[in-house]
Amino acid sequence: MSLIRIDDPSVPPASEITPQACYLDRRRLMATGLAASAGLLWPGLAAAAPLSGTPGRYSTSEPKTPLDDVTHYNNFYEFGADKGDPARNAGHFKPRPWAVEVGGFVDRPRTFSLDEILKLAPLEERIYRLRCVEGWSMVIPWLGFPLSALLKQVGPQSRGKFVEFVTVSRPAEMPGQRMPLLDWPYREGLRIDEAMHPLAILAVGLYGETLPNQNGAPVRLVVPWKYGFKSIKSIVKINLVERSPQTSWMKSAPDEYGFFSNVNPDVDHPRWSQATERRIGELFKRKTLPFNGYGEQVAGLYRGLDLRKWF
Repeated sequence: MSLIRIDDPSVPPASEITPQACYLDRRRLMATGLAASAGLLWPGLAAAAPLSGTPGRYSTSEPKTPLDDVTHYNNFYEFGADKGDPARNAGHFKPRPWAVEVGGFVDRPRTFSLDEILKLAPLEERIYRLRCVEGWSMVIPWLGFPLSALLKQVGPQSRGKFVEFVTVSRPAEMPGQRMPLLDWPYREGLRIDEAMHPLAILAVGLYGETLPNQNGAPVRLVVPWKYGFKSIKSIVKINLVERSPQTSWMKSAPDEYGFFSNVNPDVDHPRWSQATERRIGELFKRKTLPFNGYGEQVAGLYRGLDLRKWF
């Protein structure tokens, strides 16, 4: 079956929530650099890219999902298909040393070391909703900076209309890659205007700590208005390309996963409804919000686009 091309038209119990005082203390540790000596962060992280003073203006005020759920209920097929597999199987993964190669239609192709990435921009706390295509959701306090800060370093050219991302391939450390769950390595993509939007970030931590292996260490994408699988983890390559890249889930099931994959309660998955979602930690389902509640910021990116056809 040929793939669709899109380059033409184009609240939880209070006992489960981390106490605010503890959370703020953790952030203060980071800002002073003491977290590094405590083993919470890579050496030099706090000094290289200190936290901005307050959570980002795009952050939600909704209750955060407990850290244990965020780190033990994951989709990261490189470590296995079960929700608990990433936490069980990611212990041997080595996130240092690390480099991200950025190329394609850019003026200044470059390979960034992790230390260089951490110096690109001040780290911000972004408390974002995460909506999985499977119908469950979380609220996660990420630590990161806008993806645009990295892209501006390489000078995108006019022919670079799309941005392709590639996950690391290490079958010896990632047991899921030894199985034909997907065509490895994992690939994702955005339009350049989506990638440059201030909501799209590169995350290097969550809950004030270094990003855990099972959550995409050491650097991952977070695009909160799209389904979670678009937020690719453990990135090693970023390429600016002229046509929409073939993403892993589109290649695996083109009738089920489109390129845009914006959260849309009016477009069901072929096997389940997207009208409601189950927030982890809540008893009852809640209504799914268009663009995961970020429509005011991003709906204009898709003006004139039929989001039923270009899902």
